[in-house]
Amino acid sequence: MKNIFVGNLSFGATEESIRSLFETHGSVGRVNIVTDRDTGQPRGFGFVEMANDAEGEKAIAALNGTDLDGRTLNVNEARPKAERSGGGGGGFGRKRW
Repeated sequence: MKNIFVGNLSFGATEESIRSLFETHGSVGRVNIVTDRDTGQPRGFGFVEMANDAEGEKAIAALNGTDLDGRTLNVNEARPKAERSGGGGGGFGRKRW
């Protein structure tokens, strides 16, 4: 299974338009356009899963730098999601009056 990052998507791009673009290069499993948690608006990138690694590599090579809806796509293999630290601080070390 090849997980592919697709960046610089127009906000009008649909899962169907991305699927049809990738299907010319092989079998597409899942298409996911990432949306903002609060507004539900597209964030301009997404992911495509292709069952066959060789077809995925072919799609990356063919589609990176191509145009979709007037935007030049950034297509490459998705990196695993980075671990997030606890973060936040929360006011530790603050003097209490």
